[in-house]
Amino acid sequence: MIIAIDGPAASGKGTIAARLARHFGLPHLDTGLLYRAVGLKMIDRLDDEDLPERAIAAAEALDKSDLDPEKLDAPEVAIAASRVSRIEGVRAALRQFQRDFALQPGGAVLDGRDIGTRICTDADVKLYITADPEVRARRRTEQLQAKGRPIRFEDMLAQIEARDEADRNNPAGAFYVAEDAHLLDTSEMDIEAAFRAALAIAEAALDGRSGG
Repeated sequence: MIIAIDGPAASGKGTIAARLARHFGLPHLDTGLLYRAVGLKMIDRLDDEDLPERAIAAAEALDKSDLDPEKLDAPEVAIAASRVSRIEGVRAALRQFQRDFALQPGGAVLDGRDIGTRICTDADVKLYITADPEVRARRRTEQLQAKGRPIRFEDMLAQIEARDEADRNNPAGAFYVAEDAHLLDTSEMDIEAAFRAALAIAEAALDGRSGG
């Protein structure tokens, strides 16, 4: 069983994906960590002329030990991830990593921005999780402030909107709602309600596939 979850930053997709993975007993991969890990490696070289070559090499050499969420949590790393994700060679290098993860025995849950549209096009369940930019910026601001990282809501909203624009216009990406994806707007939901809604969608989709 493969569950593909896409959506913009701070929509709740990562938390929902992790909880669905626990519910169904499946491994979970936050694919955004892959791009953040490459972005972190390139964070001081984003304006270098040889950025594409260096970023591709970093993506090809990426190891699971590089995927520490705590080290990859900063807003500036997200911006760097958006920059390197525009490089087709980076995406190609990371694509196989994601597909191999999805195709392991028993399946998996993956969340990101092109899982249902490019990585796992035949996933058993596809979800697209979204929320209003202001809601996502507030969530992210509260998350970072709870960790002792001072950031203004206005600055986070600007970062969220910039990331959304970069994702939409990424020439190497496939960030859109797949035709067979179930759209879930979490703007008016807390995480518990969002998870219950996502679980209901997943169970209904799986039941439909099994003919139940």
